[in-house]
Amino acid sequence: MLKAMTEQSELSRRYRTSAGSIFGVVLLVGMPLAAADDNPEPVVAEPLTERVVLTDEASMEIRLRPEGRSEEVIQFDDPSRFAVFRFTIQPGAVFPWHTHPGLALAGVQQGELVYVYADDCVERSYPGGTMFIDPGGDNVHTAFNPSSSEEAVVVATFINAPEEGGLTLPVDDDESARLDEECGIER
Repeated sequence: MLKAMTEQSELSRRYRTSAGSIFGVVLLVGMPLAAADDNPEPVVAEPLTERVVLTDEASMEIRLRPEGRSEEVIQFDDPSRFAVFRFTIQPGAVFPWHTHPGLALAGVQQGELVYVYADDCVERSYPGGTMFIDPGGDNVHTAFNPSSSEEAVVVATFINAPEEGGLTLPVDDDESARLDEECGIER
């Protein structure tokens, strides 16, 4: 757990100090959401569960086809590790470009979240009461809260989460800057 917290702390530092970035993300593992204040963190991740293990034998196949994309088949022979987080995203806040070691099911509970794949730069909007599937793996993406006044709240279930280590794997600063420019993402 300490190693995971250390990795998340390093992730927090990287996001807060990204060159030219006024918005980042701070992943506070094991800490409650920050109390309301005049300057909240742009994105706060609150774990709703510890990483848990499915003890039954299981496999999973998901067929995913977001609008404008070809179908992707995601298979897990052993989808036995899960973690659930609630993300609170401040108005205008942007996640860094990243991927995940496994798939994430993300339900928008409040507000709106716009999801952008790095390979097509299309902004796909998910309002409150909808969900999307992030395929993880090589899928580099970002997301942002387009509102100027309302927080977005997203609950994500990470499937095939590693036993230890980060659930969010950011790209390096140079690649992030290149993707921001290519996709027109303003931070």
